[in-house]
Amino acid sequence: MAIALPRLANREMARSQSDALRLFPTRWSRNATVGLIVAVAAFPLAVTSEFWLSVLLFVGATAIGALGLNLLTGFTGQVSLGHAFFLGVGAYTACYLGNPPEGAPAGRGLPMVVWLPAAAIVPALVGLVVGPAALRLKGNYLAVVSLGLVFLGAHVFKEWESVTGGSDGTSVLPSLAVGPVDFAGIGGLTKNQSLFYLVWAIVAISALACKNLVRSRPGRAMQAVRDRDVAAEVVGVSLARYKLGAFSISSGLAGLSGALYAVVLTYVEPGTWSLPLSIQFVAMVIVGGIGTTMGGILGALFIGALPELVKHYSASIPFVARTATEEGLSLPQLNQILFGLSIVLFLVLEPRGLAALWLRAKAYFKAWPFSY
Repeated sequence: MAIALPRLANREMARSQSDALRLFPTRWSRNATVGLIVAVAAFPLAVTSEFWLSVLLFVGATAIGALGLNLLTGFTGQVSLGHAFFLGVGAYTACYLGNPPEGAPAGRGLPMVVWLPAAAIVPALVGLVVGPAALRLKGNYLAVVSLGLVFLGAHVFKEWESVTGGSDGTSVLPSLAVGPVDFAGIGGLTKNQSLFYLVWAIVAISALACKNLVRSRPGRAMQAVRDRDVAAEVVGVSLARYKLGAFSISSGLAGLSGALYAVVLTYVEPGTWSLPLSIQFVAMVIVGGIGTTMGGILGALFIGALPELVKHYSASIPFVARTATEEGLSLPQLNQILFGLSIVLFLVLEPRGLAALWLRAKAYFKAWPFSY
């Protein structure tokens, strides 16, 4: 019996470690995931309001970029304010490759299986080129250098008229068909209903990829770089390799986010990819929860939906100017104020963001007597 007890304890320890490595370790988590998938799949069929569908399309598109920024900032500890630049690169890559040739500027008319992956690959390659110069710095210095990418991008996007349309902007009209399935309208569904499935499927794939990455050896190395970079280097972790890798992956996810964001907008101009957009993504990461995969999605649900809700209900909000001649706050100014207040309030009241509330709720249900 004395020998059996340690064996039993070791077996239980090994089982608990094995469960910790699983994405869905309990029956409750598996059932909850299935229920969430069913709810998301049923949403565009049950809620046919074009406004709410468009809000969740913007949320889904921005959630992918927030996942990427959280990898860089939350898991690797690199502060970046240049996220909007990579969104713009992804958006214009999608326009250049996917728009029809007869447009102005002319596109290449390539199918979605080409332009959508390219919208992630091209920004990731740009991140590899920019990364070595930017990642020699850290903290506030890196934030300032990455901020320069936004202003550099604004100039390039404005002057490269053959690709971006210059100051006049360009329509975003790429093909949304994959074989027989056309996400511009599946069966009797509207375009927004069809796009909902495309965007949120990519959100789910991106979230699973990020979750698996941070649980892997490279992910643990990234977190070691964030927590104790000198100690990580002493034990053999290459700071340059993992910082550059995180920067490139973050840039690729930002480009994918920018492509889908542009498809939802249907029209983009150089001013779309400005500093306020970068600040919006920083707010998503802080409000959602720094260093958590779920935080990127929760932050996008809160911050990503905010501009659309403010715009829709602006007539009911006091001190907001409805026209250029009225006195009061403009909608962009109000959005920046709300983003700033959200960052301050969450840093003071709940530094771990909405993800902490989610984890507490999950722990509460796990503690129920009848939990699995």
